[in-house]
Amino acid sequence: MNAFSPPQTATAAAVPDSLLRPRLLMRAARIGLQEYRRERDLRRLLPQALFPALKAASPEGAVRLMAQQGAALLEWLTDEEARIESARRTAMAGYSPLRHIDVMIALLAERRLTRDVKA
Repeated sequence: MNAFSPPQTATAAAVPDSLLRPRLLMRAARIGLQEYRRERDLRRLLPQALFPALKAASPEGAVRLMAQQGAALLEWLTDEEARIESARRTAMAGYSPLRHIDVMIALLAERRLTRDVKA
């Protein structure tokens, strides 16, 4: 069984359960899910220009804002992970495995939180 997935199309990236990455990368992200804290981790990952109110908010206020911006957060995380995955596949010099894992942890956690809210 091959540890790498075939190239994803834009539609495949939009499907929540289609995140197929090398086993080691996914394993690290799943382990990191145990320590994920939304208010700490998203504030660190998100660009201030996109979500300026998030940076200025208190931790409680940030969680409220993130819940309100759920779809936008998921879209940004999905796009960011796809961009980083592309850099990994093309062996770009700026690729950071640590950043990739951090974004994957946030993406998996936010998908889980979104599913829990809908259920």
